[in-house]
Amino acid sequence: MIDFGDVALLRPLWLLVLPGLALLLVATRRRDALGDWRRAVDPSLLAVILHRHAIVGAPRRDGPLLASVALIAVALCGPAMKTPGAEQFRNLDATLILLDVSRGERLPQAVAAAQFLLERSGARQLGLVLYAGDAYLASPLTDDANSLESLLYAIDDTTVPDGGIRPDRALAFARRLLREARIVAADVALISDGEGLDPRAERLAASLAGEGRRLHTLFVSARIGADALDPGRRAAMTSLAAAGRGRAGDAAHPQEIAEDIAARGIAHVERGELRALEWRDYGRFLLLLAAAPLLLVLRGRDD
Repeated sequence: MIDFGDVALLRPLWLLVLPGLALLLVATRRRDALGDWRRAVDPSLLAVILHRHAIVGAPRRDGPLLASVALIAVALCGPAMKTPGAEQFRNLDATLILLDVSRGERLPQAVAAAQFLLERSGARQLGLVLYAGDAYLASPLTDDANSLESLLYAIDDTTVPDGGIRPDRALAFARRLLREARIVAADVALISDGEGLDPRAERLAASLAGEGRRLHTLFVSARIGADALDPGRRAAMTSLAAAGRGRAGDAAHPQEIAEDIAARGIAHVERGELRALEWRDYGRFLLLLAAAPLLLVLRGRDD
């Protein structure tokens, strides 16, 4: 593509056709206008015909034809103009969910909390990381919340093949993912029962906070009265959220954290890289104009 401010040629290589057309025009203009008719018709008869019809020479039809071909070549070059307001922008704010899938009995509550957060994240970029003994990206960052919601209900405790519970790996994965995507501000929500948390996880949470992210935790219990009152795991989840400068909550009641994320909204955007969407190709209209010279070629001559 070659651009000249607000005007551009999307496929400029088609311009190479024009020099060939110029050479063809020069070559054809050197020929006698009557061409082979002088050899096919008796000279005396041809002179009478030319005199009777007041014809000095046969009219040339090459000019309109070459003009039409030239217009077609220019049309194929893709003459385009920048469309006002067509600039594409990318959100640099994201909501990333880290979902513990190590225990099947906790998944329904965890999935419901994740869906609640997704529904209330607005136009932010959204991502989903699943973890057990290791962490995996279930969905890259996207602005399509519906695709993530449909994915959530296909998850079970066999989705991640690695046994164990390693939230630290999920946090490290989230940190790397947000860096590579050049996200400026993000809310990371860890949905878990608190098992497997250790000092390394807290250090990673602090690192996330230092990079402009906030880590929230949502505690998941198997059932009321079981580990819902486990002070050790709840305290670990609360401590992790504090290290990540986020909120600690319960997966059964994710409203406060969802409202907190929604309140931050979108504060950072950048111009996207989809330059082709900025230009409107007018080549198709030139193709219509190319038909006009052809009409001159096909038009019959009046006697």
